[in-house]
Amino acid sequence: MAETRRVVVTGLGVVSPVGSTLDAFWAAIQAGESGVGPITYFDAAAFDTRFAGQVKGFQVEDFISKKEARRMDPFCHYGVAAAKMAMDDSGLDMSQQDPHRIGVVAASGVGGLQVLQTQMDVLRTRGPRRFSPFMIPQMITNILPGLISINHNLKGPNFAVVTACATGTHCIGESLALIRSNQADVMVAGGAEGAICELGVGGFNAMRALSTRNDSPETASRPFDKDRDGFIMAEGAGMLVIEEYEHARARGARIYCEVAGFGCTGDAYHITAPDASAEGPARGMQLALEDASLTPADIDYINAHGTSTVLNDSGETKAIKLALGEDRARQIAVSSTKSMTGHLLGAAGGVESAVCVLAIRDGVLPPTINYTTPDPNCDLDYVPNEARQAPIRACLNNSLGFGGHNGTLCFKAL
Repeated sequence: MAETRRVVVTGLGVVSPVGSTLDAFWAAIQAGESGVGPITYFDAAAFDTRFAGQVKGFQVEDFISKKEARRMDPFCHYGVAAAKMAMDDSGLDMSQQDPHRIGVVAASGVGGLQVLQTQMDVLRTRGPRRFSPFMIPQMITNILPGLISINHNLKGPNFAVVTACATGTHCIGESLALIRSNQADVMVAGGAEGAICELGVGGFNAMRALSTRNDSPETASRPFDKDRDGFIMAEGAGMLVIEEYEHARARGARIYCEVAGFGCTGDAYHITAPDASAEGPARGMQLALEDASLTPADIDYINAHGTSTVLNDSGETKAIKLALGEDRARQIAVSSTKSMTGHLLGAAGGVESAVCVLAIRDGVLPPTINYTTPDPNCDLDYVPNEARQAPIRACLNNSLGFGGHNGTLCFKAL
């Protein structure tokens, strides 16, 4: 049997509500800064929720021409930019690479919702003959990996994996499998989202999924806290360049850490609610550990899905105990960086994977901010309110999507 090809992280790119350069993003995460505030994209006065995690410090013209930007939905603005940053960070010189050995797996959980809303307005007010000819390619989720490949001449595997809030994590997991199976040497992988519009906010409000803490937006995202009342919509993108280890070494790349394992399962339970047994996400974590040839004793940190909803946070706590054993679970730092960024939906897995990579690099346990009142159903070490210094040998990144899609990535220090 052939030896499994090792895969490492060589590039990161993030666009987020707490910063849209890697340094700004990571500084804000370590400082426990909230990126949540009042919605400014539209008049939200009539909505139950009037705040979100809007992207900060981002100029689309730094990455895309104005002409091209007009032909893209915002989720592609963010995803294309994050991919460009990750490629630059990786130091890949495409003039020295075989483009057929480099691919892209990236997607959005929701797709081009802002374009859909705009074009529906056109239909109602100006008629069907005034539709934009770019409407369909602007909306479709798979246009993101297409655009990234076009921009960088990447001719390897190219597709989108869409699993709602687990999208970014599944895209990275599939990319790991492609490199291991020798279908590629390098992959750009992650997720992007740009759904803060009337349709997006109204739809999630109708589900009663969002926090309505309008009087204090910056404290509204409070994962694992007893007083949590729903998640906070956010936008942005997180992209990783992952690479076969020997390929990275041969070109003298700076290596962050190893992508050691991936596990994915389905709840087969409900279209939105998590299974109270927590068996699905627990198995996902166990599969990721097995794939990485690690045990619970090797894990020092878990970046939780941690959405700030009652059922998700208590269920994930239960899943962590089931997967790692209750005694070991209580010894591991578990935090939700959604407390700062809000929930980036399909981009969450990519952004939170970047958190894991940087946490390993710098030996930092990111905090869960706004944690003030313990919940007896959430009784692990959630790194409350302040980051801590600690060496991290290996960590898990959990993502759970509507439809019962569970994904866990395992990253470890080299």
